[in-house]
Amino acid sequence: MNVNALIDAVVRQTTVLVAHLATSAGIRAPLAHVANQVFLELVRELRAQGVGRKVIADMFGMALRTYHARLERLNESATDRGQTLWEAVHRHIAEKGLVSRADALRRFRNDDEDTVKGVLSDLVDTGLVFRSGRGERVVYRAAKPDELGPELAGDPAEGEAALVWVAVNRYGPCDAATISGVVKLEADAVERALARLAADGRVQPTDDARWRCDTCVIPIGATAGWEGAVFDHYQAMVSALCRKLRQGATRSRADDACGGSTYGFDVWPGHPHEEEIRTLLAVTRARLGEVRARVDAYNAAHGLSPDATRFLFYCGQTVIEEELGAEALRDGEEA
Repeated sequence: MNVNALIDAVVRQTTVLVAHLATSAGIRAPLAHVANQVFLELVRELRAQGVGRKVIADMFGMALRTYHARLERLNESATDRGQTLWEAVHRHIAEKGLVSRADALRRFRNDDEDTVKGVLSDLVDTGLVFRSGRGERVVYRAAKPDELGPELAGDPAEGEAALVWVAVNRYGPCDAATISGVVKLEADAVERALARLAADGRVQPTDDARWRCDTCVIPIGATAGWEGAVFDHYQAMVSALCRKLRQGATRSRADDACGGSTYGFDVWPGHPHEEEIRTLLAVTRARLGEVRARVDAYNAAHGLSPDATRFLFYCGQTVIEEELGAEALRDGEEA
C-alpha cells in the first residue's frame, strides 16, 4: 500500500480547498499561520494516537532537539497570527474614511510599493473599496455595509455561531474549551456564539457547565452560516475516513455502516438520464430531510436514549465541465 502517495494526494486536495476558502466571497484570508498550524495539529493527533516524541520527530525528518525547539516556539506564538497587508490596507481605509493613493503608499512605506498598489487594485476589484479620480488624485473609500453584495456583506457573528453550533451538535455535550479547540475560535468568540445560539434555542446549557443541542440544520439557501455547513460536511467526511482507517478496513463491504462511495456519470443534452443525474442531489436531500424529520419527531416524543448512536450521512455532487480541462492542466504545472 503506497501510503505516501495517498497522503500527498490528500494534502494536494486539501490545499485546493484551503485556497478556495481563503479567497471566498472576495476575502483574502491570512495564511501565514497555516504551515505552523498544520504542524501543531499533526503533532497533537499523532500524540493522541500514542506515537512517541522521538518517532514523531523522525516522521518530520527532525532531530529530537529541533522538534522540541520548534514546538516550543510555535506554542508561544500560536495565538499571534498577525494580519496580512491586504487586511491592514483595508482596515486603514475603513478607519480613515477617505485615503489617497499617496497616503496609502506613505502609510505602508515599509512594504513593497508595487505590492501595496496591487492590494489597492484587488480591494477595488472585489468591491470592498471604491476608487475615484485619476493619476495622483486617486482616492479610496471603503464600501459601507449596504453597498456590499450579499456574498461580501454576510454576517460574521452568524458564521461563527454556525461553526460553534455544528461543533456542539457533533461533540456535545461539551464545554466551551472543547468547542474552542475544535473550531479554532478564541474563547470570547465562542462565548458570544454560545450566547447567540442559546438565545434562540439552538443550543442548551447542561447542569455541569456544558452545552448540547438536539438538532443542527442550516437551511438550503441560507446566506449566513455557510461556514458551518462547509465545516459540517468536511468533518463528517473526515470522520468517516478516519473511523474506517482505525478499524483497519481497506476494502468496502455491501453491509458497511461506515464508509463512502463516489459515482461518476457522463451525460449530455438529450441523454435519456440527463435530468435524473442533474436532480440526483435534490432528490437525495429531499429523502434525507424526510427521514431526519421522522427521526426527530420520534426522538422528541420518546426522549433521547442514553444508548443512542450517532450516524452521520454526508452527500455531495459537483459538475465537471469540459472547459475545466485546460484549467486543470495548468493547475498541475509548477508555478
